[in-house]
Amino acid sequence: MRYVLQNGQLRLMVDTHGAEAVSVRNMRTGAEMLWCGDKAVWSRHAPILFPYTGKLPGGRMMAKGVEYQGAQHGFARDVEHRLVRRTADTLMFELTADSQTLPLWPYAFVLRSTFTLAGNTVHHSLTVENPVEPVLRFGIGYHPAFAIPFDEAHTTTDYEFRFECEESPLCVSALPNGLLNGKSYYLGSNIRSIPLTDELFQNDSHCMLNLRSRTLAIVEKDTGRAVSCRIEGYPYVLIWSAKAQPVRFVCIEPWHSLTAVEDAPPEWERRPAAAALKKGESWSTTLSTTFAR
Repeated sequence: MRYVLQNGQLRLMVDTHGAEAVSVRNMRTGAEMLWCGDKAVWSRHAPILFPYTGKLPGGRMMAKGVEYQGAQHGFARDVEHRLVRRTADTLMFELTADSQTLPLWPYAFVLRSTFTLAGNTVHHSLTVENPVEPVLRFGIGYHPAFAIPFDEAHTTTDYEFRFECEESPLCVSALPNGLLNGKSYYLGSNIRSIPLTDELFQNDSHCMLNLRSRTLAIVEKDTGRAVSCRIEGYPYVLIWSAKAQPVRFVCIEPWHSLTAVEDAPPEWERRPAAAALKKGESWSTTLSTTFAR
């Protein structure tokens, strides 16, 4: 089921399947600013990545003495969440361990996803609680996709990713199979922007480490129109798009955890985590996205 929040600037639609934002529309122009989810290119819009980001080594994990199969980016994006709160400017969804999740991951948890509209900004908060486990370890991240170009008068090279301050973005490599291989590279040196080209993602995403900037935006160079994500506090920020040419969307993905390492042990408790919660503890993060276009 889909629910809508609306103010004078934005109209946000969120689906209970995955607690996923599926539309952000400009109320003044009517323009759709999220990716449409065309299945021929990439079928998603802005999935939640939980309880891990990226891939499992061999597509499997060992947890509580049992082997589990796991698809990329966990299961939260593929199951139903419950609407638990609705106000004029807020939607809150909740996912708990149940018959959907326990065959995939044998841990009790509560995941709350809260969307709030404030002017031309969407705030999306994720809260994880550990109700009963001695320790609950998890990974988590965001994966929003923004429609490109902003209008028919512009093309791919009219856009750039723009940092708030000068950066020399160091990236970790997960080629060729989506698992970390111990290699790294610089995407640029002392730069304020990364030009968007149809070839930028021909080898998949770029995962940048420990950026100093508080924001990363996709900007239309001649007009200044932009979509800006507040990335402060995130140790990893990825940029990505599908291989279709010309580029149809771009993702800015703040993560608190990484994909697995090649040949890593399959035991869940040995995988690096975003957080390790004791019984009764909780943990939260927020992605704020401003649509200045």
